[in-house]
Amino acid sequence: MPETIRIETDARGVATLRLARPDKHNALSRRMMDELTEAARALGSEPAVRAVILAAEGATFCAGGDLGWMRQQMEADEPTRREGARALAGMLSALNLMPKPLIARVHGNAFGGGVGMMSVCDIAIAAAPARFGLTEVRLGLIPATIGPYVVARMGEPMARRVFFSARLFDASEAVTLNLAARAVAPEDLDAAVEAEVAPFLQAAPAAVAAAKAQCRALGPRIDNAVIEDSIDRLVEVWKGGEASEGIAAFFDKRKPGWQS
Repeated sequence: MPETIRIETDARGVATLRLARPDKHNALSRRMMDELTEAARALGSEPAVRAVILAAEGATFCAGGDLGWMRQQMEADEPTRREGARALAGMLSALNLMPKPLIARVHGNAFGGGVGMMSVCDIAIAAAPARFGLTEVRLGLIPATIGPYVVARMGEPMARRVFFSARLFDASEAVTLNLAARAVAPEDLDAAVEAEVAPFLQAAPAAVAAAKAQCRALGPRIDNAVIEDSIDRLVEVWKGGEASEGIAAFFDKRKPGWQS
């Protein structure tokens, strides 16, 4: 029984995959990564499922990677670090390759890995009050394993605006950056998500899966070599002094050395 996610499927075959660590702002722990990977594979192979909504419980959509888990990786040996980075990369790949339409219902803030989660979805609808940011560099980290998906979604010129500044931006700018398809008032979020789901239920499921696969093949290359490169980059940054200082400062509730 999953502990960090919830899955519900309605009579139409629309599954809602819900992040369920609201007390941790749905930060991506190792258990959540593993459960999301398994859920993506299970939902992707279930003929009765026609579309999947990625949603979340609590006030935050996803605060990014669990920093407690990150600190454990940094203190571990090289093989353990690499295995941890691969788990994160594997989760993102499983969601990205899922042969079902995947629509993000982003009701609250999304930072770091939360932006990555939006980027592996086919469509993301954001509630207007939500804030977004690739905040990794503020902690001495980089958006490593999410990077291929974020840049594929935004395009390099747009990604350069926010990829390495840690600047926060609103839902309107998320649309401009192509991270979100639409920004709507919170009371209109469910209707907007439903409007995106409904057309898929009128389409042939196998054709939808084949067309999604073709779209991926025609888009930016995110193959094993690209994913391995993202793993290498994350493992390398975990070795650095800035990451250790940034995460230590977070837990100590102080500013890291590079902030005045």
